[in-house]
Amino acid sequence: MSNTRAVIDGGIDNNDQGLDNKVPKSTAWKDFLSLIKIGIVNSNLITTFTGLWLALHFSSKGFFSNLDLVFYTLIGSGLIIAGSCALNNYIDRDIDPLMERTKRRPTVTGKANPTKVAAMSFLLIIAGTLFLMMTTMTAVVIGLIGVFSYIVPYTIWSKRRYVSNTVIGSFSGAVPPLIGWAAVDANLDVIAWVLFLIMFFWQPPHFYALAMRRVEEYRSAGVPMLPVIKGFKTTKRHIYIWIAALLPLPFFLPELGMPFLVLATLLNIGWIATGIYARKFKDDIKWATLMFVYSLQYLTIMFVAMVIITLL
Repeated sequence: MSNTRAVIDGGIDNNDQGLDNKVPKSTAWKDFLSLIKIGIVNSNLITTFTGLWLALHFSSKGFFSNLDLVFYTLIGSGLIIAGSCALNNYIDRDIDPLMERTKRRPTVTGKANPTKVAAMSFLLIIAGTLFLMMTTMTAVVIGLIGVFSYIVPYTIWSKRRYVSNTVIGSFSGAVPPLIGWAAVDANLDVIAWVLFLIMFFWQPPHFYALAMRRVEEYRSAGVPMLPVIKGFKTTKRHIYIWIAALLPLPFFLPELGMPFLVLATLLNIGWIATGIYARKFKDDIKWATLMFVYSLQYLTIMFVAMVIITLL
């Protein structure tokens, strides 16, 4: 899935960031972490934990008195996300060799047997579902909806056919905070849905910036990402529109107080300002890189701040 997809097709790990990293020496453990896209798992667990934490806080339930619930939620969420990502690797093993950022995946190099990867994927999803069943059935249902939406509507159906694939994939990437909240409170509060919307609106500008940096790879692989089909100018316009859609969302979280509202608003304005500032380079790839890096910092700061603000 994100942030279960994260978020989309690769999410936030070293290879998928498109950053110029040296290739580490491969080991069985590293291959496993690559298969489950550990970067996506970690980033999604941050948003899952935030949803869970806020649900505990606003329902006046103690964190330390519910450590078993925290454990079941995080382990269950992590396993279904890992299984979904591994299954994505299995499905995409035919186009991954065509892209620099994915050509070293174990499903491409032959280090992982495809049949075993598929079997492992389903086992991880089943195990994660069992852990989530120790919380609420609402969390289970939401988790499985996230898995389904990442694998079927995104990976199998839209990714290779439609330019809207990024938006379709954003649904699964927005699910983790809902899982976290639902594990505590099956009656999803407005706060939970705002977290979902923040994650949903965050993903298109994040992945459009990545797609701009890797546009030729996507073109070679035949993946109809927005910059491939519509060009950089249109992609930039879409990025600004999606960031603008984030602007009103903090105002629907009055429970988090004025300090958070100010911080979140500054983060949103800062993202737009970064795009305006980056135009001075007159280099689309540099522009996309700055916007991509900012998006990573944005997500981390936003969700960590939600937790910290409740401790003050």
